[in-house]
This record gives sequence, C-alpha cells and structure tokens, in this order.
Amino acid sequence: MPNIKPISDLRNYSEVLSEVRENSPVYLTRNGRGEYAIVKIEELEKLKATIELLAEIEEGEKSARDETSYTLDEVKARYGL
Repeated sequence: MPNIKPISDLRNYSEVLSEVRENSPVYLTRNGRGEYAIVKIEELEKLKATIELLAEIEEGEKSARDETSYTLDEVKARYGL
C-alpha cells in the first residue's frame, strides 16, 4: 500500500525520511492532491538508467523498422554461406 502523507508532515522531516525505503517511496500531497514523491537516490538512478535503456531500445527498434532488413537465407545467399 502506498505511503501517502500531507506535505505538512515535513515539519517532522526526519520521521518522513525514515519511512522512505527501496521500492517504497513516500508520496506527499498538497491540498489533498499528489504533488511530490520522495525516493532514495539509488532508486532514482535506477529509474533514470531504465528510462535511458528503454529509449535506446526504442531507437534501435525504430532504426530496424526504417532500414532495409534481410532474412537469414538472404544473408547466407549474399555471402555464400
């Protein structure tokens, strides 16, 4: 279950920070609406690396769709394999 707290709980920020765990951020609300999430730096770095990897995979897939591709049989025939 998500850990959701009003932003006013940051008055006692050390308690709020002690509740932040890996894969368990603390969500802060302002006027009853989600506004912020507190995550550990290691988790943030993992998320950024995942996004970068997914962007590179998408770029590769797009390149593969846009470029001429050959079947294995075509490659073998072309190179005499």
